[in-house]
Amino acid sequence: MSVAAGMTVAAAQAALPLVALENRILLGHALGLTRVGLITGSQNTVSAVDAAAINALVARRLAGEPIAYIVGKREFYGLDFAVNDAVLIPRADTELLVELALARLPPGGTLLDMGTGSGAIAVALAHSRPDAAISALDASSSALAVARANAARHGVAVRLLESDWYGALDGEALARFDVIVANPPYIASGDLHLAQGDLRFEPVDALTDHADGLRDLHTIIAGAGDHLVSGGVLLLEHGYDQAAAVRALLLQFGFSAVQSWCDLAAIERVSGGVAP
Repeated sequence: MSVAAGMTVAAAQAALPLVALENRILLGHALGLTRVGLITGSQNTVSAVDAAAINALVARRLAGEPIAYIVGKREFYGLDFAVNDAVLIPRADTELLVELALARLPPGGTLLDMGTGSGAIAVALAHSRPDAAISALDASSSALAVARANAARHGVAVRLLESDWYGALDGEALARFDVIVANPPYIASGDLHLAQGDLRFEPVDALTDHADGLRDLHTIIAGAGDHLVSGGVLLLEHGYDQAAAVRALLLQFGFSAVQSWCDLAAIERVSGGVAP
């Protein structure tokens, strides 16, 4: 059933065909109302223009488009981030990476976020630790534009660089950091998940390394020693079945205190170690 002009807000919400939370989000977005506004204005009537807007948003969702892209934002680490189809949608699992980095970032320390996308990790860290010097890089200029807008949105200072992994840092004599974090493309080429759910709409180059899922992780680990201070920490988000392989790579390149940490679903989601 679609929404028609003259319906009350409450009736329109009840008529929408999605799950209750998505109905509320899309209705509130179309009408410019908060959750409280939907309740207090539940008996207001919907105009023809608003009805058309609501139905258009619902059609996009029924076609599979992620809610975050439809409304243009997603919450991450307690902050709202602007998102579009140039960047991955920030996910709650990645908040583990932020927590681990915060616990290891010294006062006045330096941190590099590799493959920043929307800037969610870097901005969340800068917001929590204004004393730290946060740098972030991405190979996509479109992604960096989103990250730049999110840094401005939250009033934080993040140095943003367009770079294919460490490329833009190679000429910097002092390009060494206390902590490096990354949530790189780690889905293997041809993985069926790439054709399912929200992933169908997200930038493919941010999801897969177009190889075995470990190629970019290998590149980051192999180069990290040249960009970390002695005793600096490298933290990497990876796939649900990649922890053992990532730990092996860390050991291969001389990292110590190598370990993995579990997300809220008890899946080994982040692995890391200490640079020699």
